[in-house]
This record gives sequence, C-alpha cells and structure tokens, in this order.
Amino acid sequence: MNYLLMHGAWHGGWCWKHVAQGLRLQGHEVHTPTFTGCGERAHLLNQKVGLSTFIQDVLAVIKNEELNEINLVGHSFAGPVISAVADRMPEKIRRLIYLDALIVPSGESALSILPLEVQQERSRTIDEEGLRMAIPSAEKMGVFEKNQVAWLNRRLTPHPINAYKETLHLQHAIGNGIPKTYIAVTNPSYAPLEKTREWVKQQVDWEFEELEAGHDAMITSPKELTELLIKLTTNT
Repeated sequence: MNYLLMHGAWHGGWCWKHVAQGLRLQGHEVHTPTFTGCGERAHLLNQKVGLSTFIQDVLAVIKNEELNEINLVGHSFAGPVISAVADRMPEKIRRLIYLDALIVPSGESALSILPLEVQQERSRTIDEEGLRMAIPSAEKMGVFEKNQVAWLNRRLTPHPINAYKETLHLQHAIGNGIPKTYIAVTNPSYAPLEKTREWVKQQVDWEFEELEAGHDAMITSPKELTELLIKLTTNT
C-alpha cells in the first residue's frame, strides 16, 4: 500500500521519520517529501514560492514515483495542499486523511480562515524580507516532552509566508469524491482548528476520528498514529 505523508508549516519530510518506519515495517511503501523552501529545502525559498509551488511539489512526486492507489495524508498546513492534489489528480488517490489539518474552501487562503488573533500573531512574525514566518514554540504544536522538544527545535525552519497568503482554487468540492477522514488531536486540542473540526463533524461524507496526541502527533505519538493510519486505510 502507498502512503504519501505531507508535513505542515515550519516542518519538513523529516517529521514523519518514526511513522514512516512503522509503516515500512508493515510492508508499505512510504514517501515523505519536503515542500520547496522548507526543511532541507529551505535554501530554495524565494518570492515566487507559495501554495501553488507546494501543490506542484506533490504532483511531481506522484508523477515521477509513478504512484497509484495513494493514501494521501496532510498534516496541519498541508490540508489545502492535499485538497488541491485531489482536485487535479483524483484517479491516483485512494483515500485522503487530514491530520489535524486546515480545510480551506476554494477562494480562501490558509491565513484567511484562521481566527483573527492567529492571523495577527503570525503576520507579526514575518521577517524583514517579507518571505518567512518565524518558528513558534514547540509547546504551541503540542510538544512538551524534553527530548521531543529538542529534536523538533533542531529541525524547524521559518515558513514561506506566501504559502499562507495564496488563495486556493479548486474546480470540485473538497475531496473531489474521494473517501476522506479527518483526525483531530485531543491532548491538547489545537485551538486554531476548532471551527474546522466542527465543520467536518457536520459533513455527511466525512469520517471523523480523534487521537489522544499533540498537534504534532507524528512526533508525540508516532506508534498510535501509525496504528490509526493502518486501521483507516485497511478498512477502506
């Protein structure tokens, strides 16, 4: 089975290390690419890098790795990215899994759907070049254990602001008819996504799961997350 795991803001493909290991031990094929301008690709950031760039990153991986029957997982900021990929390449995707992720309607941006106070807070952290949002504390991502905090802080990179500001354009309804599941973390619950979670609960064509983990569940609870991903995808 194929898993394509997409990271959130300030992260890179590295954050999936332990989940990817767990899935591979079960015999699955796993890809954990990093968006342009993030992680080990932070040096590629320029004024043109935005949400469209991220979408192209994922489409290119699918094409060049010749992937089919993909379980496409998007964490946090990667929510609008996987929505766009499903909109453009639905024939390649088996299931969409939004892991404590943003659900951005067509015509909106990741920044515009966040609570006003969060928009203001993140806008205040933009660097002098107008390219990057500063790295938040690990605690804001639901990571509190000392070793996990240190591991996270060594790897996080400032996030391309244009990816947050660029409007998402979809030709179809979110998910494009593909089976989709939302995983909400509960320990602690990630406050900026409260409205998103409530919206998903009201939809008749979404599955909704909860996981007792921090927002960065792949770091705080990799074993539990791996087990949940396998459960969701093998029951399809």
